[in-house]
Amino acid sequence: MADTTGNTSDTGAPRDLDSAPRKSSWRYIGPGIVVAATGVGAGDLVATLIAGSNFGYTLLWAAVIGCLVKISLAEACGRWHLSTGRTLFDGWASLGRWTAWFFAIYAVIWGFVYGAAAMSSSALPLQALFPDVMGLEWWGIACGLVGLVFVWFNKYNVFEKVMTVLVGVMFVVTVYLAIRVTPNLGDAFAGLLPVIPDEKDSVLNTLGLIGGVGGTITLAAYGYWVNAKGWTHTGWMKVMRVDNRVAYATTGVFVIAMLLVGAELLHSANIAIASGDKGMIQLGDILEDEYGTATGKLFLIGFFATSFTSLIGVWHGVSLMFADFLARRRGEREARATELASGRRERSWSFRAYLLWLTFPPMILLFQDEPFRLIIIYGVLGAAFMPFLALTLIWLLNSSRTPREWRNGWLSNGMLTVAGLLFLVLCVKQVWDQDWAEFF
Repeated sequence: MADTTGNTSDTGAPRDLDSAPRKSSWRYIGPGIVVAATGVGAGDLVATLIAGSNFGYTLLWAAVIGCLVKISLAEACGRWHLSTGRTLFDGWASLGRWTAWFFAIYAVIWGFVYGAAAMSSSALPLQALFPDVMGLEWWGIACGLVGLVFVWFNKYNVFEKVMTVLVGVMFVVTVYLAIRVTPNLGDAFAGLLPVIPDEKDSVLNTLGLIGGVGGTITLAAYGYWVNAKGWTHTGWMKVMRVDNRVAYATTGVFVIAMLLVGAELLHSANIAIASGDKGMIQLGDILEDEYGTATGKLFLIGFFATSFTSLIGVWHGVSLMFADFLARRRGEREARATELASGRRERSWSFRAYLLWLTFPPMILLFQDEPFRLIIIYGVLGAAFMPFLALTLIWLLNSSRTPREWRNGWLSNGMLTVAGLLFLVLCVKQVWDQDWAEFF
């Protein structure tokens, strides 16, 4: 994708040319792989499968558009970090105290519910692979503890390497499945034409597919991972942009592969699967019946890689954001890109406190029904975060807070505006769909 700033100048903040590459190179990529792996969870892949099973190849174009929208969002986050030397939360704080209140409430409630969801999602394929070892709840606890220990004792460079291996597993499995179902390439290419199915709620379903896969708080964490990688100034801007495109090209492969599986395996046979993580278990059974035990087991391994990368990605990335939030609340005002690059944030008490919050309190939800009111608040906050991200990035990157050379151009403003409106519509739909009568 082109330079979304729409600017050609490369005279931003002072750079240390000795520590930055003279040109972008594939060997530098890393944070993009991390954000792709974290952002695509099992639930996202099931949503794509269901789109394929309901509409065949018709919405393939929407999946591609969704990746392009998120390239723009992640690029804007990375550009803010590199051009200012400040973190995204530092930018939010400059917009007013309301951003701190929003993030604090979001981080506490979202983290509590997401922790349970991530542990449960990682446990499902393990229980299916080893049904006689222990129950689902205990597999979930084991996954949470492994994630806690791994993130607690390792800094970013080790974290990135492990995520890359797991992404490799995801890639092999999803591409293998897409080839195995023998897609109709003519119909697939026809699906790149922007057509909306003539069915009830098809417009909202289309918008949901565009906005759903890979669209979480992990997009905001991308800038933090960019700094943790050691990229702290504009000398790394071109590398960051290549890295970001790799991220959403990878996401695009996952999405398109699963849509092909849904279109060929489910749509052609008129098979329906459940939404959410349980739909992945159903798909595993269908694949085993259709293609044999080996394919079914391989799929479950890919399912685990998908879920566990989301778990450890959030454990690391959102904990970095929370540590930055508390540092700002304690009155730290200096630029923090170099602080993230040093690894000190990953050893801070605030980083580890949020790690504990993501791990232990959510274990309660593994043994009981999820509290209804909390789930509604979680759903609303989750839906509100993406329009919040898009609209605040427009604000920050068109103001004097950003060096003039790195402010938004027409292309970036256009893409971020489209993203903001898209996620605002999805947020309103999410709020509207909640059972508020039961809430009060």
